[in-house]
Amino acid sequence: MGRYVVGVDFGTLSGRAVVVDVTDGAELGSAVHPYRHGVLTERLPDGGPALPPDWALQDPADHRAVLRTAVPEAVRVAGVDPADVVGIGVAATSCTVLPSRADGTPLAELTLFRSRPHAWPKLWKHHAAQRQADRITALAAARDEPWLPRYGGRVSAEWQLAKALEVLEEDPEVFHRAERWIETTDWLVWQLCGRLTRNASAAGFKGLRQDGRYPGPEFLAALHAELPALLPKVDGPLLPPAARAGGLTATAARWTGLPEGTPVAAGAIDAHVTAAAAGAVAPGRMLAVLGTSTCLIMNAETVRDVPGVCGVVADGVTAGRWGYEAGQSGVGDIFAWYLDRALPTGYAEEAARRGVSVSELLDDLAAGQPVGGHGLLALDWHSGNRSVLMDHELSGVLVGLTLATRPEEIWRALLEATAFGARTVVEAFEAAGVRVDELAVAGGLTANRLLLRVYADVLRRPLHVVDAAHPAALGAAIHAAVAAGVYPDLEAASAAMAAPRRETCSPDPGRAAAYDELYADYRALHDHFGRGGTDVLRRLRARRRGAHPAP
Repeated sequence: MGRYVVGVDFGTLSGRAVVVDVTDGAELGSAVHPYRHGVLTERLPDGGPALPPDWALQDPADHRAVLRTAVPEAVRVAGVDPADVVGIGVAATSCTVLPSRADGTPLAELTLFRSRPHAWPKLWKHHAAQRQADRITALAAARDEPWLPRYGGRVSAEWQLAKALEVLEEDPEVFHRAERWIETTDWLVWQLCGRLTRNASAAGFKGLRQDGRYPGPEFLAALHAELPALLPKVDGPLLPPAARAGGLTATAARWTGLPEGTPVAAGAIDAHVTAAAAGAVAPGRMLAVLGTSTCLIMNAETVRDVPGVCGVVADGVTAGRWGYEAGQSGVGDIFAWYLDRALPTGYAEEAARRGVSVSELLDDLAAGQPVGGHGLLALDWHSGNRSVLMDHELSGVLVGLTLATRPEEIWRALLEATAFGARTVVEAFEAAGVRVDELAVAGGLTANRLLLRVYADVLRRPLHVVDAAHPAALGAAIHAAVAAGVYPDLEAASAAMAAPRRETCSPDPGRAAAYDELYADYRALHDHFGRGGTDVLRRLRARRRGAHPAP
């Protein structure tokens, strides 16, 4: 009788469940459930006033719906007996956090707070806490806090502390009525097994927890007299990656169709579990997860201070090694913005005539252009900069436009900008002494052939493409196999269950040389707009924010 595990990945717009054979990681069935409310950027589900710029919220009911629909559907499609499922694991975007009661009830589901935006889960791409992040960074630098270099010298607006301080300052009642301040992935595990746990990866990478402790009460009080009250809200049993958090409750068993008591793995960050799915857990193997945003994940034997890194955490990706994370806040989001809001309607009509998607049409039109032939250069900061500048007050830039510029040329410039952003990150790692010997890529954007070619040429590296339709869900399933005791650790489970490599995209020497010149110009723009040459982008954001005050 076969043994199977279920992995569930809670992304930005949908949740995905897979059923996997523990022997070899083969996917036997899958299901996708789009969130009913998607990302809340304009108003709450029940209406009310408009949300300000840079807000991004989610509805916890959408996440529960994935457990009720996608999991049983994936099991049905797989055709396996639920009794043969030995474990379930979940991964989610991060830092996506919500305030809740002590019993796990989200404040957003209480009548008193239903219309209060700060009571709702803040998605990773909620960037309205940049001013709080700047103050946290400045105070930590002034006090010479030892944890700050582990985060590249800057604290992100995406992370736990900045978002909590934003809530305290803008809706203190929500802050004080929240008895727990918790990552969505940990809240989901709580929903499944009825036990509150915290995953060490999110606590370290997103919660600033280093060397066994969070920033202390004295530091927090220097930011806001009432902020030390956050510490008991984030406290709880801390679990390493792939640990067993508990077993399915009777209620969760009814939702999922799985047996009560089925082992539940500790919560995990989606990009981090993908490293196991990609077979990229050994030191020197970097994984780029190309999706709505991009996360770059790797392990190393030693700790180094990498400027602009999103975190260096002991046991952060796998036990026994230092986990590193960096990333780009907008990649697929930038491409989607262009398709949805900036493309002439004639292109959609032409794509329909050819029987292809609009992005495929643009790829086809742009693929034959010589490097630099469009005369354009873009900065990939439409959603701010995560690495290496860690500044979400920055915004997108496009230079070189003429009256002859065509939409497909802008499209290619945007693809190239994200590749240049990735190269900036890889170079920062190597300059700091963290070797990148191999680069694997996973995620939905790996289906784009032009994008892969551009990345290989810009990075001057072969790209090993992971062959998995749902790599984060597969990674969550691999974590479940360890939590269920099928494998002793993540390295063994990854060796047995990781997805194969679909192909390797190698750089073209001629195009790579041409991109070196264009990348030098990208770095000149990058440093001018991002490192103090001008603060015009910040001033523009401040004006926009002033026209739309916080609720």
